Amino acid sequence: MMRSRFDEQLIQLNNTLLEMGALVEHAIDQATKALVAHDAEAAQEIIEGDEEIDDKEREVETLCLKLLLHQQPVASDLRQISAALKMITDLERIGDQAADISELCVYLSAQPYIKKLEHIQEMAATTMKMVTNSIDAFVRKDLQLAESVIDHDDIVDRLYVTIKKDLIELVHENVKNGEQAFDVLQIAKYYERIGDHAVNLAEWAIFSITGVHKNKQVL
Repeated sequence: MMRSRFDEQLIQLNNTLLEMGALVEHAIDQATKALVAHDAEAAQEIIEGDEEIDDKEREVETLCLKLLLHQQPVASDLRQISAALKMITDLERIGDQAADISELCVYLSAQPYIKKLEHIQEMAATTMKMVTNSIDAFVRKDLQLAESVIDHDDIVDRLYVTIKKDLIELVHENVKNGEQAFDVLQIAKYYERIGDHAVNLAEWAIFSITGVHKNKQVL
């Protein structure tokens, strides 16, 4: 009976973590759409919506503590619970970075862009997939899926380098491009950090399955 109740609570934990992941993915998606569309109002909604992600983090944290305090988890359960506690920290930081992107979007909304944002959109699409796959890998205990997320980080890094090179060239062509180039590069850096946090998520998913973690953290 106790184990059955424990398993039900683990399912609840997984579902709540999936809900938090969906909120984070939505924040990345909407921040990107607002950026491309010069939509300051939509960007402001993302900034205000960050509180919902924070609330979901606290909900997952409470579930984890209940499982630890009121049940008797075995080693594999402890790995799952501790991994979830680590993953919500990365998810919360991704939410913060989506809000940071949105703040820059508000600032840039009245300006024409000096560069098309197709590479930014590619970074966003890749990082959203990485976040989703990391959480799915954790819930489904899919080692191969988690490892594929880590491989995708190279795509995000290459896109960041491409954007950086393009912006440097634009500044060389016209020094007046410098201020916006810096802001766009900062946006690209936020996406690059989101990719790094997604790798962290995948590594915690791997830890929950195998008990092995590379101990690599992202600030």
